[in-house]
Amino acid sequence: MYRFDEEIDRRGTHSSKWDTLESGFGITAEDGLAMWTADSDYPTAPCVLDAVRRQLDHGLFGYFTDDGPYRAAIRWWMDARHGWRIEPDWILTAQGLGNAIALCLDVWTAPGDRVVIFPPVYHEFAAKVRKAGREAVECPLRRDGDRYELDLDDAQSRLTGRETMLIWCSPQNPSGRIWSADELRAVADFATRNGLILVSDEIHHDFIYPGGTFVPMHVAAPQATDRMVVLTAASKTFNIAGMKTGNLIIPDPGLRAAMAQRLRSIDYSANLLGYKMVTAAYSPEGAAWVDAQIAHLLGNIASFDAAVNAIPGVRSLPLASTYLAWVDFSGTGMTDDEIAARVRDGARIAASPGPGFGTGGARFLRFNLATNRSRVDEAGRRLQAAFADLQ
Repeated sequence: MYRFDEEIDRRGTHSSKWDTLESGFGITAEDGLAMWTADSDYPTAPCVLDAVRRQLDHGLFGYFTDDGPYRAAIRWWMDARHGWRIEPDWILTAQGLGNAIALCLDVWTAPGDRVVIFPPVYHEFAAKVRKAGREAVECPLRRDGDRYELDLDDAQSRLTGRETMLIWCSPQNPSGRIWSADELRAVADFATRNGLILVSDEIHHDFIYPGGTFVPMHVAAPQATDRMVVLTAASKTFNIAGMKTGNLIIPDPGLRAAMAQRLRSIDYSANLLGYKMVTAAYSPEGAAWVDAQIAHLLGNIASFDAAVNAIPGVRSLPLASTYLAWVDFSGTGMTDDEIAARVRDGARIAASPGPGFGTGGARFLRFNLATNRSRVDEAGRRLQAAFADLQ
């Protein structure tokens, strides 16, 4: 029924993950393994595919109206899966969360403003800040063993008063860290003290492993509602990122009105298939598929970690969430270039370079484990062979 372990060849399908192996990494497509871009290699949930088939059988893809079912599905999902009660009019739609972040920068910051981020963190935060003509302010997380911790005293010391926004990542990418409600409240209080709009990117919130509890920012810190924008999407969860459909959930009427006006000014509207797919995904059938996906990913993580952690000087940090393994190669004594060369040329694996995630990313690589088990097993064997001289 579910196809998590099916071998599907994505090469030659215009996949940004697979069809840029040679141009981006110098790895031949014939034997390379793409483990970088955060999308999965298995088909989405059957209920989502059924929704697409119904629309295809209908044969018409014209202008549409009434997004009520879409909003109702999002409301049900956030309540049933995350204990978050939202109102339908809080939901605005963007062309994916990358576009949503860019819109937030456009609406609530000005050229030259400083925007706070907490590295090592998703590399696109800093990239989008720079592309918007703003300045990224790094407030590094502090590593304590296998965990990253907040250091808000240090963060405060890095501010100059020109900061207008804080972009937060929850759960944390690349480390998979799940933040507690107390930590989220501390971040919200930090934003309030410093007059910052708080943008919380929660795209990985459905990948929570046993023992972990995800708390939405708005649930943890309702006192910061007047400055809060929460970004969510079904794209990672259901492997539908190419549909470019994401949500800005904005409880505050004033903030919501400002974003709604910007969307009107650029004549933005969502796409039909994106609405249909998300509506189908956020359902009991979709929830059952996600639960099965979590079980599959747990097996992949166990296989990958066992292989990688057997290499002297290498440590895959335990994942509490996401499907992205954050691997520390610092114990090998090698430089970033030496590590990357072994993984690229020896193992023929394309992984995301740690330095791209900012301060704290040196001598790390991020590996995407959302694929079939045989590919994860093969990656483990290749990495062991590439570092065999350390054994």
